[in-house]
Formats: sequence, structure tokens, C-alpha cells
Amino acid sequence: MTHDLLLFAHVMGATVLLGTGAGIAFFMVISNHSRDPALIAHVAGIVVLGDMVFTATAAVLQPVTGFLLARAAGWPLSEGWIALSLILYLVVGAFWLPVVFMQIRLRNLAVQARDQGQPLPPAYHRLYRWWFAFGFPAFAAVLGIVWLMLTKPSL
Repeated sequence: MTHDLLLFAHVMGATVLLGTGAGIAFFMVISNHSRDPALIAHVAGIVVLGDMVFTATAAVLQPVTGFLLARAAGWPLSEGWIALSLILYLVVGAFWLPVVFMQIRLRNLAVQARDQGQPLPPAYHRLYRWWFAFGFPAFAAVLGIVWLMLTKPSL
């Protein structure tokens, strides 16, 4: 794979991770404000699918394309900005993986409430607050990684 193609794949992966993460958060937050179990069940179903198709694929390919780019450029993975990017990538994963399971559970709770004609249960609201809180460190870490990739600071 040529350097330009690898770079393109790596940048597209970062774009997908950042864009999908922001989009998923936006749609989940907006649907949650409706308090409508049917709407939330529908949106959360799309969110879970989007995370599996787009975010998971990009999350797997990012370290592969990043490793190949670093190797082609002769940068060791211990290079300061690369090492910090890898640490931040682990932070993203530590917050994103639980969020995937939270989204599935939020979807299931909304489906159950919808099907039973009930309001969202307290368990939904507690879990949503955790989901919301987990998004901030994950999103901040992704922004940090993008900044490191663009500026390649001497660390």
C-alpha cells in the first residue's frame, strides 16, 4: 500500500471516529430529551448499528494504518507524540467499549417501555447519565489524538 493511500485511509478513519462519535452523541441526546420511549428505541437502534458498522470498523483499522504509517516514516512507536496518541487511544477504548454496551441496554430499556406503553424506567435515566458522562473523556481524547497527529509536537 502506498504512503498516500495509507495516509488517506488513516485520515478517513479518524474522520469516521470523530464524526460518528459526535453524530451518535447528538442524536442520542436529542432523542433522550423527548422522553418518548418509541423515538428513543428507534434512534438508539440506529446508533447501535452505526457504532457497529462505522465506529468499530474504524477503531480496528486506525491502529493498523497508524502502525504502517509510522513504520514507513521510520518513527518508533515510542516517539513522544505517537506514544501519547496510543495512550489516548487506550483511553478512548476504555470509555467507548462500555458505552457500546450502555447503548444496547438503553435501546432495550426503551423498547421494553415502548412495548409496555410505560414511561422510561429509572434504570434508563441512571444509565443514560453514565453514558453521557463517559462521552466527555472519550471525545476529548479523540480530539487530543487528532491534534497530536496534525502537529506532531516534540515531546
